[in-house]
Amino acid sequence: MKLLSEGKNYRILLLFLLVITINCKKQIKKENSKVVETSRVEYLPFYKDESFTPQWLKPGSKEEKEFHKIPDFKLINQLGDTVTQKIFEGKIYVTDFFFATCPGICPKMTENMFDVQEAFKNDSEVLILSHSVTPSIDNVPVLKNYAVNNGIIDNKWHLVTGDKQEIYNLGRNHYFVENDLGEEKSIDDFLHTENFLLIDKNKHIRGIYNGLRKSSVRQLITDIEALKKE
Repeated sequence: MKLLSEGKNYRILLLFLLVITINCKKQIKKENSKVVETSRVEYLPFYKDESFTPQWLKPGSKEEKEFHKIPDFKLINQLGDTVTQKIFEGKIYVTDFFFATCPGICPKMTENMFDVQEAFKNDSEVLILSHSVTPSIDNVPVLKNYAVNNGIIDNKWHLVTGDKQEIYNLGRNHYFVENDLGEEKSIDDFLHTENFLLIDKNKHIRGIYNGLRKSSVRQLITDIEALKKE
């Protein structure tokens, strides 16, 4: 009888613990759903300088139309074709700066940018633009070879070379890709950064991401999806 009583008490205790566990999980799930809901933003922020202070503008507003935009440019891609802003009209694009012989951060950046390409390879609305920071070395054949070796899709992901002054001016004064506050640099200072930039259909900067981190690149992919819905 004593064993039966102990067994019954044991089953009651297990049932009690099971009820508590289920209630706790429900409560945690409920609380987590509240956090996701309250952290959601209607639009991605806009950026206009190297401080990358988010500006919360409404797309289509007068403020948005007058906001900082990436200017026109004229560069050459891995196919030898001229690349200008016309190619990116009505497109969302991700941009970065690299060089083909880079032994350090560039291979990892290219690997992570490849994930972006794969996520949107069948989406004509999204393009990629990678600028060479050693354009005198990275000529068209070099860029084409780099594209082949890294599984880069031509006309989806543009690897561009051209005038060094133009490329460095774009990187430092328009994309603010180095994100170095108050540090004056010249054309002789090497431009080298792991940052990826997200540009919307109206040439505005809408995000900056660490191209060496998978988690940051996953956020970039999520933000592209959000940008497509604006």
